[in-house]
Amino acid sequence: MDSVDKSRRAALNTLGVFGAGMWLLPSFPFSSKEQNMIKRKIPSSGEPLPIVGLGTWQQFDVGLSDEERRQLTEVLTLMIEKGGRLIDSSPMYGRAEAVIGELAAPPAINPNLFYATKVWTTGKESGIREMNDSMAKMRRKTLDLMQVHNLVDYKTHLQTLYKWKEEGKIRYIGITHYTASAHETLERVLKSEKIDFVQFNYSIRERNAEKRLLNAAREKGVAVIINEPFESGSLFNAVKGKKLPEWAAENDIQSWGQYFLKYILANEAVNCVIPGTSNPKHVVDNMGAGFGRLPDEKLRLKMIEYLSAI
Repeated sequence: MDSVDKSRRAALNTLGVFGAGMWLLPSFPFSSKEQNMIKRKIPSSGEPLPIVGLGTWQQFDVGLSDEERRQLTEVLTLMIEKGGRLIDSSPMYGRAEAVIGELAAPPAINPNLFYATKVWTTGKESGIREMNDSMAKMRRKTLDLMQVHNLVDYKTHLQTLYKWKEEGKIRYIGITHYTASAHETLERVLKSEKIDFVQFNYSIRERNAEKRLLNAAREKGVAVIINEPFESGSLFNAVKGKKLPEWAAENDIQSWGQYFLKYILANEAVNCVIPGTSNPKHVVDNMGAGFGRLPDEKLRLKMIEYLSAI
């Protein structure tokens, strides 16, 4: 179990929801038959993308046990069933790319995913080898999104990616980072280079991206993917033993996970948030954040104030 799932489970356990087992996690509030997950268009193409996806750092870096693979297959199946599409990985994530390639191979899963991974090395030829290797592991002849991980040698890799996009080997180009200290550099790159996506950290407590980066992405027509929405699980530690406010349910917020995710998704510059989990119940709960009402600015301020006070 990864650190986020541990923190989330601990917070829920304190509230008593695990008293009769993990199956008492907050239920999915909207049936996919009644309503579709909210989608936002990728600015460079107009393609609609569901606003909640899946990260795979730690969670998909697993061995060969049947139980581990069965649970992750269930996670993928439930994500698709509830309307999610984007799955994000990297060579940095150990066996994650290969695990995705294996588990997503069945036809019920494969065509429904939006495959995103990264290049994380220096040098043109090393980058080409690594990206080809990633595509082979993920069993893809064409990749939806290739991103330069943490901006490592980004000027070199972007030249390769521009060519690959023209050739149809990839559909979209992106850059990523996971720390607020890199936001200024990300902004500079997205303004100077021709990219389709930028991925960075953003949460209800870590709001540095609201100062400039989110607006810069919107103005330049660059799609935004958000990582670290739960701050590696520390947000769940902060609300351990605490109840949701009474006004949460009336605003289609059914759990603390949805509270944190809906705050992020209320910003219209955000195209997709990618909370990571290996827990089937948690992925259902995460997907629920993509349904129903999203907070307006007044409610977002109220959400910050409530969290700060507990």
